[in-house]
Amino acid sequence: MSTPTIEEPSAERRSLPRGDVRALPARRLRRVTEYIRQNLDKGLSLGELAAVVCMSPYHFARLFKYSTGVPPHRFVVRQRIAQARAWLARPELSIAQISRLVGFRTPSHFTTVFRRLSGVTPRRYRLTARGGGGSARTESEMDLSGIVQSGGLRAGGGFGGGLGGGGHAGL
Repeated sequence: MSTPTIEEPSAERRSLPRGDVRALPARRLRRVTEYIRQNLDKGLSLGELAAVVCMSPYHFARLFKYSTGVPPHRFVVRQRIAQARAWLARPELSIAQISRLVGFRTPSHFTTVFRRLSGVTPRRYRLTARGGGGSARTESEMDLSGIVQSGGLRAGGGFGGGLGGGGHAGL
């Protein structure tokens, strides 16, 4: 029997048997993913996410990756970009404002990460989302597996001492 699944953007997510000791319990997974979504604008550290579910950072990172198919950092980055896509579809906010709202310190780094994940710049995505033409790929057309194979996006070298130093706040 499988544990109840939650909606996750990760295509790599695995179906887990109940009681699998390598998996993060479903209740804890929901708690931490909801925490991530509510705090995208903040610098989320691995230690902070682990504390949400009362675990050591190392143990949490292993169980999270096993449960979702992606490391916590990659999950956070994808959530930030997904939220940015929603805000880019509306004209009220500038791209610079959106970049800060989703936790990037600079619009330049936001644009780089957005393009790497979406295949287009935020500006091009916005024009396409508003019906202004362009050739932005839809989310179903995006192949995020290349990020998994290439080692993903790690600002400041990953979870070490320089966590989040490369241009976005925290993870």
